[in-house]
Amino acid sequence: MFNKLAYSTLALTVSLGTVMSCQAEATGADYAAAFNQPEQINAGDLNVGYVDIGPKNGQPIILLHGWPYDIHSYAEVAPALAAKGYRVIVPSLRGYGTTRFISDKTPRNGQPSAMAKDIVNLMDALNIKQAVFAGYDWGARTADIVAALWPERVKSLVSVSGYLIGSQAVGKQPLPPKAELQWWYQFYFATPRGAAGYAKNTHDFARLIWSQASPDWKFSDAAFNASAKSLDNPDHVAVTLSNYRWRLGLEKGEHKYDSYEQTLAKLPNITVPTITIEGGNNGAPHPSPQAYASKFTGKYEHRTFGATVGHNPPQEDPQAFVNAVVDADKL
Repeated sequence: MFNKLAYSTLALTVSLGTVMSCQAEATGADYAAAFNQPEQINAGDLNVGYVDIGPKNGQPIILLHGWPYDIHSYAEVAPALAAKGYRVIVPSLRGYGTTRFISDKTPRNGQPSAMAKDIVNLMDALNIKQAVFAGYDWGARTADIVAALWPERVKSLVSVSGYLIGSQAVGKQPLPPKAELQWWYQFYFATPRGAAGYAKNTHDFARLIWSQASPDWKFSDAAFNASAKSLDNPDHVAVTLSNYRWRLGLEKGEHKYDSYEQTLAKLPNITVPTITIEGGNNGAPHPSPQAYASKFTGKYEHRTFGATVGHNPPQEDPQAFVNAVVDADKL
């Protein structure tokens, strides 16, 4: 039989456990809600919409989405990392979500180096000296460029499809027919018809790309719609067209990024500790891991996710992506 002291101690322990459990559930709910109520901050040319969850004194992690997706790619990954004590930043890239150009006069430039500078500007605005970076598609390319041009700002890197730094000279080189076919939308966007078509059918276009890029991913209408809203950004179409036209050399970009492009045209090595990832069934254009492994000259590891994982690993296999980010932090 319990004495009064033992009973009181047990009751207090159960009560504290219940409180802590409720607090954890509340924190998890707050983290999830943050994706529907992003914060805003002026950074460089942009007023950036971003999610910022986890302890403010935690190791910063910056998670970068791709096209035509949005921050909801990390709706499971970010809270899981925050629960481990990381400060997790998930910004909407220029042309997505609640991110806006501050001035109407700023070109709606989708140049990859411009997007990388956007993220450095965001770090400065948030007073973040260095962060772990992770991304896929446009987000991986952006993270790669930050790591190449500003390695002191990147503690470690997780990059889906590896080394995605390119140049206009590289983009002008013809590929084998099967590879060119995978880039059909890039050539479509180079035409007036493509510009009008993407503007008219943005959501349908995005759904098609999701299905082609991840053939085995049975995403729900709710999951798609959560991201598709971000594509209603007033600058989304212009930034998208600019990005793909710049790659083909059909746009010059802005002169203020010329020095960055000169460096990137040399295809510099990435020296920060890196884990590269590939989905087992990535239906989007991507290089083979063997083709880019030598471009990562620091501590390095490659992981291929499951046979059904496609182009968006953080949303298709969030736990494996969380593990990769945590492990990269430890490299």
